[in-house]
Amino acid sequence: MSNHATANADRTTAKAWHTMPILRAFAPPTETAAQIDDATREAREIVPWTLPGSQLRTKLGAARRGFYGPALPGAPTSTRQAEILNTAIIGAPTGTNGVVIGRDVLSRTMIAHDPVTAYNATPRLVSSPNVVVLGDVGSGKSSLTKTVYVIRPLLLNKRRSVVFDKKDRGGEGEYAELARAYGHEPIKFAIDGTGTRLNLLDPMISRGTGMTGQMQLLNVVARLAREDQALNEWEEEALRAALRRTITDHGQGRIPTLADVLPNLSRVADMDDYASLSPQAVDALHQAGLSVRFTLNTLLQDYAGLLDGETSSDVDLRGKLTVFDISQLPDQGPAVPAVMAIGHMWLLGRLRDDRGWATNCIYEEGWHIAAGPSAQLARANQKLSRGLGLSNVFVFHKGTDIPAGSPGMAMIQEAQTVHVHRQTLREDALWAARTFAFGADAAAQIERLADGHHIFKYSSRPETLVQHIRSPWETQITDTDEAFKAAAGIQG
Repeated sequence: MSNHATANADRTTAKAWHTMPILRAFAPPTETAAQIDDATREAREIVPWTLPGSQLRTKLGAARRGFYGPALPGAPTSTRQAEILNTAIIGAPTGTNGVVIGRDVLSRTMIAHDPVTAYNATPRLVSSPNVVVLGDVGSGKSSLTKTVYVIRPLLLNKRRSVVFDKKDRGGEGEYAELARAYGHEPIKFAIDGTGTRLNLLDPMISRGTGMTGQMQLLNVVARLAREDQALNEWEEEALRAALRRTITDHGQGRIPTLADVLPNLSRVADMDDYASLSPQAVDALHQAGLSVRFTLNTLLQDYAGLLDGETSSDVDLRGKLTVFDISQLPDQGPAVPAVMAIGHMWLLGRLRDDRGWATNCIYEEGWHIAAGPSAQLARANQKLSRGLGLSNVFVFHKGTDIPAGSPGMAMIQEAQTVHVHRQTLREDALWAARTFAFGADAAAQIERLADGHHIFKYSSRPETLVQHIRSPWETQITDTDEAFKAAAGIQG
């Protein structure tokens, strides 16, 4: 080619550059196939960092004017390392305040939360300190409860835990070993007279609520004894009159018990308060009193040694961990929910003497107190519980056990901290996702959760998939499979 032709070609190229649309000046340069031999192409496909980033520049003059980048050669990286560039993924779902739960499966960051700390935060992070723990047998809910709501909070100042332990393990509750690790024997209940007694008329129950609180408890226990059949207005009036007469008769003397109420239920018609009633009304009141007396008398006979005396001296809260072992009480009948209801009221009275402490109260098999008449009593005391620093932790297998529209369901929905472990049945997984406002695909995820993994949510924050992490000692003390291991000859 002549010099003249070459000069014309250069001018054409320069003219094409200056007339190029401005957006094309920022487009990545395209190398022709002739510029890249087979060896170079293979090297770029397998190890792209062998050629520096600056090799992308085909016009050095344009590069100096800032049309091309990068200014420095790139560095080799990997997909795993590049995750740090996506802050939406690696951002920690929670802060560092509270108790360590485990780690976020997605970002591998620490998950920490404590309902008491969150409730007392400024601004307040949760409106209720209550907690719900759901999950199938063997999914890890008991290990989480023991670790996060018993062992770790006890390390904090002015913190304690009270447990209603329903799971049988070798003739005693599964929290027995943990209680002894803190220097206390579990408080055992039995129906054969060998266990602890709880008095429905204990002055500790009436502390702060007076006779109203005792009447509420007697009403609940009578209803439990009738398989959730409520007392009518005549029966309630007869019971109230008998309770009032019993307290008056004993005055400053011996603490009355439930057995002291029974005779007064037969004497309601003779009380001066009802002298103005018609003979028919007096007779109706008398019949109502007898009906309640027969109900409570049957209860005392069936559960002698449990409710027929003064509260045992071993029922106390001076330790940081108190375990009510109800594992030997029958699943059917009023014994378990009655003890939970009495213990709940007794606990509230005891907390009035210990202001400044925060208490986690764990209800294993929590449907006993959330699915029956006990739920109305527990929910009525929610505001009082918050004022006394009480965080109720309800642990149960599935939410479908709780009747829709019941006080128990309202109490569950008010909980602001939720841990949902595996729910194998589709209807149970859907219930959890719907009740706690999880994402659209959460139900399918709940069905497939691995042991030790759960979906965690507090307040209105998005849910997080969490892997619960335990120390070797925590793993040992929270292990509930030793019976199966012993049968299989497996060493722990």
